[in-house]
Amino acid sequence: MGNILLHQRITIDPEDCHGKPTIRGSRLMVTTILELMAGGMTMAELLDDYPALEMDDIFACLDYAAQLSKFQTIPLAA
Repeated sequence: MGNILLHQRITIDPEDCHGKPTIRGSRLMVTTILELMAGGMTMAELLDDYPALEMDDIFACLDYAAQLSKFQTIPLAA
């Protein structure tokens, strides 16, 4: 599993953002950070655009995504 300290930065609360993973209980979703990075935004740009965001938050998002990609999906028969 990934770095547990980084994962303490990712929180899931059914009352916030419909239970989607957010950064440290904020309304900034992990998917938002990942999508912005996938679109070409740099870490420096993210830190500039989101002042409350910390470098370890970005690393936690990347590690969270890496861990999710390890899960095996099994297609259900139609």
